[in-house]
Amino acid sequence: MNKYLLLPLTLCLSLLAPTVWAQAEPDTVILSDTLEYDDVNRVSTFTGSVILTRGNLNLRADRVVVNEAANGSQHAVATVSNSPHVLARQESPEKFEIIKGEGARAEYDSATEQLTLIGQAVITRYVCGQAIDSISGERVIYNKKTDTYQAASNSSTGSNRVRSVAKPRAHIERAIAECQQKSN
Repeated sequence: MNKYLLLPLTLCLSLLAPTVWAQAEPDTVILSDTLEYDDVNRVSTFTGSVILTRGNLNLRADRVVVNEAANGSQHAVATVSNSPHVLARQESPEKFEIIKGEGARAEYDSATEQLTLIGQAVITRYVCGQAIDSISGERVIYNKKTDTYQAASNSSTGSNRVRSVAKPRAHIERAIAECQQKSN
């Protein structure tokens, strides 16, 4: 294989991989129509039906730009032009949980494991296929390390207030119990 192709390929497979997710870090696989790689500035630009998969994280957008810092951490910005929203999905099978998010733009910081959705942003947590929590606003932030959420509205216009819907804890426990019973 040509040595000039190895560096971009290696970078593509190591994107967004600075923190420990489990015992071994998963590979990152990015599918796109095009890739532009700038070795000097450590910037990769993926365009056209981009699908990024890293472990249990899946991100879909029209364009993803990844900047790598000197310490190896990455900051990714995902945008759409042809699709209605950037879509993100994070599975936690051990908790029977799926986090789904969407927005006009997404930013991911690998050092903090923080996903920020901007523009008509919505994050919904599912347990055993049932929608449990939903948070929407102009900006919604999900931090995987701390399992916390933040949301903000567009305060300059007073519109798009933050909206949060949560099921009672008993409903969550019942859904988990049903899933555990089905998996046994």
